[in-house]
Amino acid sequence: MYVITGGAGFIGSNVAASLDDDGADVVIVDWLGSDDFKWRNIAKRRLRDIVVPEALFPFLDANAGAIRGIVHMGAISTTTERDADSIVRNNFRLSVDLWTFAARAGIPLVYASSAATYGDDTRGFIDAADEPHLAGLRPLNAYGWSKHVFDRWVARTLEKGEATPPRWAGLKFFNVYGPNEYHKGGQRSVAVQLHAQIREKGSVRLFRSDNPDYADGEQLRDFVWVGDCVDVARWALEDVSAPSGLYNVGSGEARSFRYKAEIIFRELGLEPNIDFIDLPDALKGKYQYYTRASLDKLRAAGYTKPTTSLEKGLHLYVQNYLESAALYR
Repeated sequence: MYVITGGAGFIGSNVAASLDDDGADVVIVDWLGSDDFKWRNIAKRRLRDIVVPEALFPFLDANAGAIRGIVHMGAISTTTERDADSIVRNNFRLSVDLWTFAARAGIPLVYASSAATYGDDTRGFIDAADEPHLAGLRPLNAYGWSKHVFDRWVARTLEKGEATPPRWAGLKFFNVYGPNEYHKGGQRSVAVQLHAQIREKGSVRLFRSDNPDYADGEQLRDFVWVGDCVDVARWALEDVSAPSGLYNVGSGEARSFRYKAEIIFRELGLEPNIDFIDLPDALKGKYQYYTRASLDKLRAAGYTKPTTSLEKGLHLYVQNYLESAALYR
């Protein structure tokens, strides 16, 4: 069986769906809460168990011999979260404890890092994992920092020759979009927020640029379809030839918010209607104007599956989910 922390969340529930579709036993580790969203992310799944995070390590100890792999997606993922102590407990300390368990038990571990670790990187978003490179990164928020500090902990562990899981991968996810993200509120992808604005108001709002190098709406991001994230995670988890390491997971292309909005308007058969609003004060100095994943390392490691274009991914999302009765995967 496979254990997925954050398994009722966005990427975690998509990984769970893929494994379940292939007949694997899946254990979800998560809080479901009292809203009407998160449990729906796993409502279609055949599950071996659902474990609250407080009971995770007793469960792991009792079932170590039956676990084929751990996918660690659980985290406080709100980029505006300001409680650094809570972020450290959930994003760093839990990751260290899972790594230690997986190393001791001989179980493969795939964990979520983030493109937020790069900050406003001007060196090309290169997923090198050596300490000198990592030491030069400057995350712009506490969430990105918490992911970065664990990547550096892993680098130090390797440098010291300490125990590691038999196979491991840290995945630096870029701007992910796709089904099962509806519980994330203001942290939902731009794609689903734009779709909602169009259906509610017939128009969308994008941030004005306060960077002279970028016109309004021409800020660039690497938008990646969640199915691509699942494919990379499963490759790292299951392919015994996959080298352990830190990998970018993106589309490899930088596309503008304006263009993304135009695609969604087109999918809905509507003419674009775009307004611009000022960048909130809370984001000033913490806003990435450009991201694009370098996928050279991932390709060199043997992952050959093509990434999904933004046009195709948004078509799948809008037509198969957002405009469908089957909203959840």
